[in-house]
Amino acid sequence: MSARRGERLFPNLDRHHFFFGRGLFSDDTEHACMTAQALLVSGGDIERFTRSLGSRIRWWFAGLPAGIGHATVKASLKLWCGFSPNSSGVFSAGNGPAMRSPILGLVFGNDREKLREFVRASTRITHTDPKADCGALVAAWAVHRAVDTRHGSPPTAAEFVAELRELLAGEESAEPLLTSLDLMVQHLEAGRTVAEYAAALGLKHGVSGYIYHTVPVAVYAWLRHPDEYRAAVQATIRCGGDTDTVAAIAGAIVGARVGKVGIPPELLSGIIDWPRSVRWVESLAARLAEGKWRDSPQRALPLAVWALPLRNAIFFVWVLLHAARRLLPPY
Repeated sequence: MSARRGERLFPNLDRHHFFFGRGLFSDDTEHACMTAQALLVSGGDIERFTRSLGSRIRWWFAGLPAGIGHATVKASLKLWCGFSPNSSGVFSAGNGPAMRSPILGLVFGNDREKLREFVRASTRITHTDPKADCGALVAAWAVHRAVDTRHGSPPTAAEFVAELRELLAGEESAEPLLTSLDLMVQHLEAGRTVAEYAAALGLKHGVSGYIYHTVPVAVYAWLRHPDEYRAAVQATIRCGGDTDTVAAIAGAIVGARVGKVGIPPELLSGIIDWPRSVRWVESLAARLAEGKWRDSPQRALPLAVWALPLRNAIFFVWVLLHAARRLLPPY
């Protein structure tokens, strides 16, 4: 949806709208959870992590989830055809890898080499364009810096971009992304809104799923609203376009800084999803935070996977009803 149409159809973003005033998780949350599960069973070993995440994506795809990107569909089919997770990716710079990388920034941010290694492994299961690597790494680094500065001021935009230039040194494909982030510095210093920055990138009608569009806007929302979860998420939604993924990444970065107490309680209590419920996700987060998986592989958190096809079927039907609703006014 365009930004203009989205505001007319949904003037109130303070509550859920998906299912009779309640919310369900999108594929962005599902990929974050799969990444966390793969970390638990990895024992910190990159090969075990890659095999586990690849297997989880393959079986996740078998549940027929709604609204996934073309590159992820192709990569999932390749996984089912016997390709290994190291060779299943397709050449694409879509924003899918940036759904999975924030949690990697959370756990590996203090070790740059390990962070690069795990972000690249996670990315290349589905996307092999170097731009996808760079964009996912920026999202991961933003989460690390958000947590690292939790008890103080966040980095200035200029400081953050300088860190990224060092982190991405030698990556020729990163230059367009860094150029967009240089523009971010100017707009933040001028006090511009997230929508105004998106418009300056040529995205006034909506932020696309191209990772070099998604990540700069999400990072801008974090630096513009570092301690305001609701404001950051709503500002990205108001930009229009691929709102679920852009807002999910912005929410991951700001959420890492403010913690659960900084997330409006009604947004959590309004989620009715199952078997990946809010309680299940919190249990997964607690297991990951214990850190035992860093020394030895742990068991993944049990999940009623048999229920996922039915849940996804209901989700898909409801998505179609929303699509039909968009044919009606207000325009």
